[in-house]
Amino acid sequence: MNAADHPAARPGRRHLLRAGSFGVGALGVGAASVGLDRTLRGTGADRPPSSAVEPAVQGGATVPFHGEHQAGIETPAPAAATFVGLELREEVDRAGVLRLLRLLTDDAARLTRGEPALADTEPELAAAPAALTVTVGFGRELMERAERPAPSWLDPLPAFGIDELEEAFTGGDLMLQIAAEDPVTVSHAVRMLLKDARAFTQVRWVQPGFRRSPGTVAPGTTMRNLFGQVDGSANPAAGSAHFSRVVWIEDGPFAGGTSMVIRRIRMDLDGWDEVDRTARELSTGTRLDDGAPLTGGTEASDADFTAVSAHGFPVIGEFSHMRRAHGVDEGEHQEIFRRPYNYDTAPPPGSGAISESGQIFVSFQADLLGQFLPIQRRLDELDLLNQWTTPIGSAVFAIPPGCAEDEYLGETVLG
Repeated sequence: MNAADHPAARPGRRHLLRAGSFGVGALGVGAASVGLDRTLRGTGADRPPSSAVEPAVQGGATVPFHGEHQAGIETPAPAAATFVGLELREEVDRAGVLRLLRLLTDDAARLTRGEPALADTEPELAAAPAALTVTVGFGRELMERAERPAPSWLDPLPAFGIDELEEAFTGGDLMLQIAAEDPVTVSHAVRMLLKDARAFTQVRWVQPGFRRSPGTVAPGTTMRNLFGQVDGSANPAAGSAHFSRVVWIEDGPFAGGTSMVIRRIRMDLDGWDEVDRTARELSTGTRLDDGAPLTGGTEASDADFTAVSAHGFPVIGEFSHMRRAHGVDEGEHQEIFRRPYNYDTAPPPGSGAISESGQIFVSFQADLLGQFLPIQRRLDELDLLNQWTTPIGSAVFAIPPGCAEDEYLGETVLG
């Protein structure tokens, strides 16, 4: 006897009658609703064609993996990214490093085309590449294991007074930057590439980050950080000769590559809440609404660092982030290309905070010692934003140039 035949499973006669009386009323209301709906809408033949535009499906977008430079640098920054720092296992030698890079290159190329990785057990998740890019960076230990000289600048950054670095977000022998317009695509690619790497490496840190989702703002809009600030207005324009001078290394084994700095910066959003709008703008030297300098114009306008207020004080104060980064008071100016992401995680238990948030600061520059370091030293010495920001992670990587279809990433450097 099945459940439907069991007496307890069959409703009694009184229950049916009672339900029926309510059902008739419900049916009447439902029928009336259907009739009214048809009257208001008319038949399908009577309705004019909809003018609504179907939303564009972006999951099929691809970014070429092979080329002169690695993708994921000059490429427009997509909505989601995960940065992974790996440590080589003790037994991994030169042959192991090269085998690892061949595996990563092969599967990264497949995934960015929207094809499953070679041993992909969830191939359906690879079908929507969503502009996926995979960028690989080398630490000094990887270069030494591969028996090749590391660039002189490939070392941890010097200690800064504002730093409170945590081992959980610092260092690494190999870096993977995996970014796409869809977080599921990123998650799947991360897992596939870590499966490739697990026989050779162990995970040191993982840092997921986010930006605005596609379609939220116009393409090319400068991102905002979690302080609400327009962040990255001074970046060189991708595709320009200026960008090439700022970012790409011109000579030596890493020609066509670049240097990469990753800094995890905790942002005190709770403290920021207590600051009024005027003080916020003075701390950066820019307007919050559009990112323009306090001296006027638009986001793209040059700041007038000579402008003074009616009381004779600089409009853009010497303590402001913009002025310190620009180096106007020291008579010098350096540039970097910034490609940061926001992060937001659960606050530490018992901290009393309502957020643990900040920025995964990412910068690329041809000359780390001559471009990034002078800027960072100035910000370390004097920057009003330091009241609400604390670097808690730091790493430096050498980004090799791109590769041809018959090469693996880093082959021109390590081969």
